[in-house]
Amino acid sequence: MNETNVIRVRYWAAAKAAAGTPSDDVPVNGSLPLAELRRAAAELHPDHRLAEVLAVCSTLVGEQPVGTADPDSVVIEAGSTVEFLPPFAGG
Repeated sequence: MNETNVIRVRYWAAAKAAAGTPSDDVPVNGSLPLAELRRAAAELHPDHRLAEVLAVCSTLVGEQPVGTADPDSVVIEAGSTVEFLPPFAGG
């Protein structure tokens, strides 16, 4: 699978622990809304609590923070890297 058919997902801290891996390549056919990417990533690890962790994570697409944007309106292009950063204690 070449990188134009995947979105690379990187997990940090609690998300990494919940996924049991530091990253996944999520297969895609073109672009995908962030909300759908979260679901697809969680489905790769159905026995874990990854979905609930991803729901509270800050998200970077490339190096750009998503902030408070609606996850259904944030479009991720194939070949992108998305990073999920859970809240950290102490700010």
